[in-house]
Amino acid sequence: MSERLRKSIALFLVFGLVFSVLGLAGCGAPEEEEEPEAEEPMDEGPVAGGVFNFYISEPAFIDPVNLQESEGTQVGQALFDSLVTFDPISMEVQPAAAASWDSNEDATVWTFTLVEGAKFHNGRDVVAEDFKYAWERICNPENESEISYHLSAVKGYDEMQDGSATELEGVVVVDDYTLEVTLSYGFGDFEYVVGHPALAPVPAEEVEAGDFGEMPIGNGPFKMSEPWAHDQYIKLEKFADFYGDEPWIDGIEFKILADQDTAFLEFQAGNVDFVPIPTGQIQSTIDQYGESPDGYTANPGEQVLLGGELATYYMLMNNEDEVLSDPIVRQALSLAIDRQAICDTVFEGTRVPATGISPEGIFGFQEDAWPYARYDVEEAKAKLAEAGYPDGEGLPTITLQFNSGAGHEDIMQLIQQDFAAIGVEADLSGMEWAQYLDMLAEGTYQMGRLGWIADYPIKDNFLYPLFKTGSADNYALYSNEEVDAKLEEARVTVDDDERLAAYREIEVMIGEDAPVAPVMFYRHTRVASDRVMDGVFSANGLFDFENVWLEQ
Repeated sequence: MSERLRKSIALFLVFGLVFSVLGLAGCGAPEEEEEPEAEEPMDEGPVAGGVFNFYISEPAFIDPVNLQESEGTQVGQALFDSLVTFDPISMEVQPAAAASWDSNEDATVWTFTLVEGAKFHNGRDVVAEDFKYAWERICNPENESEISYHLSAVKGYDEMQDGSATELEGVVVVDDYTLEVTLSYGFGDFEYVVGHPALAPVPAEEVEAGDFGEMPIGNGPFKMSEPWAHDQYIKLEKFADFYGDEPWIDGIEFKILADQDTAFLEFQAGNVDFVPIPTGQIQSTIDQYGESPDGYTANPGEQVLLGGELATYYMLMNNEDEVLSDPIVRQALSLAIDRQAICDTVFEGTRVPATGISPEGIFGFQEDAWPYARYDVEEAKAKLAEAGYPDGEGLPTITLQFNSGAGHEDIMQLIQQDFAAIGVEADLSGMEWAQYLDMLAEGTYQMGRLGWIADYPIKDNFLYPLFKTGSADNYALYSNEEVDAKLEEARVTVDDDERLAAYREIEVMIGEDAPVAPVMFYRHTRVASDRVMDGVFSANGLFDFENVWLEQ
């Protein structure tokens, strides 16, 4: 049975589609023989063809070496296949470039058996050496990858980071189709880690030929049909020699537009098939296009997706800033934010206030994990006074920075008002997405916003990369030696229950320091055109381009 057929059966069961065959009613024979009624035409199922028009902002990267944010990852996951993938509905681990895998008893050695005959878009076979090359490329400090932390558990990672080694000692090519990975410690969740699109194989000859970042050559179901047209579009076409099931659609055009409002106008004009819904238009969009029953699957008349995401929206606070280095000030600012008002005013009640950093849907979710991720004006004022700033007196103006054109202005204005209510003045500063990311990476901001979408659906992914000292994604510049040690201990814990308990404890510890201020857990708030059939947008924010089809 093909993977597509298995998915179709699963979708049939999950979404409860009921098909019936009309028959004759009543009993006994009629006095006169009647002509049989014409049968309703049967649904012929998916139809091949068409180009899917998908809105994105200008990505930072589409090359796996630094596939770090939502827009670039959306493109990258269509171009590349990693060792494993995740079911778009259940988020269970599934085979991808690896046909099978296993680990030793203490989860320190993992062996992946690759699919034989899989090819890159240049026609060459994908072999184990391509994974080794790709991973070492990410870990090479000269490439300045901000996502190398995914491989931090691999033996030899630290040596590559400090420059004492040029290869990952723990990655061994046993033969063309067997990759053996030895870790520095047991890591029972490692099979999830290798599902990240950035850890896909890369052909060395194409990288060395130059311009790989503009037109990457991958092993995924789609290939680039021309180089990236910055600030305009990225065009992909179906890869005829893909090792998996052939996609239904002929290609994808990622339309890069100025902002969500522009994208929505293009959607209404019939030029884009999938877009975010702008602020204030959620209910009217539901009224016009209909809501998806499961929140993740779009079909005509059920086009608005409101399913929960494995993602958290939070306010960054630069922990090395002169003022924000004081945890009491950070606690006060977190307590001042009226999260429910943001969810109700900006998102019409479709989002939920965040009471911790890891969202619902992540195994081990705990309500009220962070003591200061709640709204309490009086306690916020008391905290400010405790920090030496009664009623905000003497506290310098806080600059709230954000990426403009993506709907964040309204949120920042509400937070600005919340801060004013406790005597804290705040200025707003918006900028283009790529510029904003550069500023966060440089640590030259004071307070900003960010959303973290799960790289893989485990609790470690919301703790280790965001709060481990020195992690490239630790934009808050938070550092706590005890937390660092406990994160490392949790990864080594092989027993699933014990490991989960350790992560829950760590989440509470971090929350006491309030290094960031969780605001809300994301929901999709997306809408698809009436051309889109069986279009699944997963909880980790990636579209299933392999199984969607378009009404012709």
